[in-house]
This record gives sequence, C-alpha cells and structure tokens, in this order.
Amino acid sequence: MKKYLMLLVMVVCFTAVNALDKGKWTGFVGDENCGVKGNNKDHAACAVKCVKGGAKPVFVVGDKVYAISNAEKVEKFIGTEVTITGSITNDVLTIDKIK
Repeated sequence: MKKYLMLLVMVVCFTAVNALDKGKWTGFVGDENCGVKGNNKDHAACAVKCVKGGAKPVFVVGDKVYAISNAEKVEKFIGTEVTITGSITNDVLTIDKIK
C-alpha cells in the first residue's frame, strides 16, 4: 500500500512541475544551426537564410534554446524578438500565442 501511495505522490509532483512550465517568455526566433548566437537583432538575416535552407526554427531566451513543436506559427517571425505564451516540456516549446 505504501508503494502505491508513494507512486501517486510522485505522479502528482511530476504533474505539478510540468504545469509550472506554462507561461510567457520574450526572446528571439532563430535557427537551430546558430542557437544562442541568434539571441540578437543582428542575427536576423542569417536566421532567415538558415531556415529557408532547411534549418529548424528555435526560440532563444538568454542562453537557453528551445525547440518548437508547432514551428509553423513562427514562420513570419524568423529573426525577430517576440513574446510567446505557451508551455515548455523537456525543452520543447508549444506555442499558444505569439506577438
């Protein structure tokens, strides 16, 4: 019985931690090739070129790079600073809203 109770507590804690990864972040939409280097406005032309060349877009906040699960939402924002509302699970961002 104690094992099941501990398992239940662990599942509840894990769920709560994942729920905390929902929020709003401001950063740059860059490309996977450059990663953290894409965290500025001077990188916009390179990011656009790389994404057109087949690189996946990423979201860069400070020194952290997040993959984007629904990348079609950032197509017109490549190389720009944006504010994204969504959730992050295992360093993968799911976008709810972008501006």
